[in-house]
Amino acid sequence: MNATVPLWVEAVVSVLLVASGIASLIAASGIIRLRGLFQRLHAPALAGSFGSWSVALATVAYFSALEGSPVLHALVIPLVLAVTMPFASVLLARAALFRKRQDGANMPPPLSRG
Repeated sequence: MNATVPLWVEAVVSVLLVASGIASLIAASGIIRLRGLFQRLHAPALAGSFGSWSVALATVAYFSALEGSPVLHALVIPLVLAVTMPFASVLLARAALFRKRQDGANMPPPLSRG
């Protein structure tokens, strides 16, 4: 496979990958700087979803230009992440809330009585 990719496609891919790297740095700085699990859940979730979409779009752009036809199977990864990340965040938050209540911290009471 000796095909070449146009320069403008390489520029778009480069911008998307750099944006993904910046999003990852923002997520990492959010994890380091924010106190407590409840605050730390926000930065990685938002930046992580943006970063995964950026990498997937860069992959689609590059390999579509290389193959000469749309290559869309790379979009499955951010779609799966977009579906599963909110569930994982809610489960982590609920587990942390449960542990804080068990330790006797001043937390809001549970909504259910079950």
